[in-house]
Amino acid sequence: MAATPFSLSSSIDHHHHHHHSLQAHRTLRHQPPHSKTHIINPIFTHPFPKIFPKSTHLILTCSSHSSSSPTLQENPLPTGKFLSNDDLEKLKFLENFKIFHKLPSGSMLLIRVMQEQEMDMTVELLAESFAESMVLPKAYVKLLGFLVKQYLVERRALMPHAVTLIAFHRRDTDEEKGEMEDIQLAGTVEVSFDKLGANLSPPSPTPPKNAPYICNMTVKKSLRRQGIGWHLLKASEELISQMSLVREVYLHCRMIDSAPFHMYSKAGYTIFKTDSILILLTLQRRKHLMCKQLPPPSNIVSETNMSYDDDKNLAQMDA
Repeated sequence: MAATPFSLSSSIDHHHHHHHSLQAHRTLRHQPPHSKTHIINPIFTHPFPKIFPKSTHLILTCSSHSSSSPTLQENPLPTGKFLSNDDLEKLKFLENFKIFHKLPSGSMLLIRVMQEQEMDMTVELLAESFAESMVLPKAYVKLLGFLVKQYLVERRALMPHAVTLIAFHRRDTDEEKGEMEDIQLAGTVEVSFDKLGANLSPPSPTPPKNAPYICNMTVKKSLRRQGIGWHLLKASEELISQMSLVREVYLHCRMIDSAPFHMYSKAGYTIFKTDSILILLTLQRRKHLMCKQLPPPSNIVSETNMSYDDDKNLAQMDA
């Protein structure tokens, strides 16, 4: 599913796509930012089997345990700003935030925070999706990529007040048949947690700057209809529940995007405000600003683990 339109002034008026559920058994383990549970290597490097567990369970791990791989502390953010102890704790929490899913297809999904070395592949995915959404010729993808990269650099500098999540997909392979492991970037989503992480020029209708906001979600075209977008959404909500005291979460959905709207409605979002018809004079699509009241963190866990009976309808959201 393609991204919705965006504004490059200081917001990329996101994407809303593909979202359906998985049906395998899953359990969710979560510890708050100051916990000390075992954590796997936070950097997504070979050998991949160490990153993707073989079980059919969903696992979420968050820890302040150290790692021998490069971290946000070893590769500081280009903010030039003083970070409080609270900010440093949040950065460490984001660094170790990971969610694994076993998809109905048998493939594995890993969702975590984008690292600096993964920015170019994320830019490429977003640029292609924006071009698809806006029905632009492929020749514009390179220009969009330049603008998107500038945007992501600026947004990354706002951590821990905003973050970009990425999802890696590992196709289930038969090692006995000599099949090579297939791992690729599957999707991305951006989350802002508070006023310090809010876009300076958000799309209309304008969400409250002090409230968490989800935007710029996209899933790779070849991997749609697998529920990846749905899991990106639920991972965003889980992260917000740990990073913000504000329970109202906002996102935009274009009025013409009926499938994403149906998905957001199933996830508990309702229309908060809708663009005036006059927005058409600016050559923009009309959008809904949607809002959801997040339940307490303990309920977020069970909601993340929920599955839907009608997978066929949910798969249509990835169209």
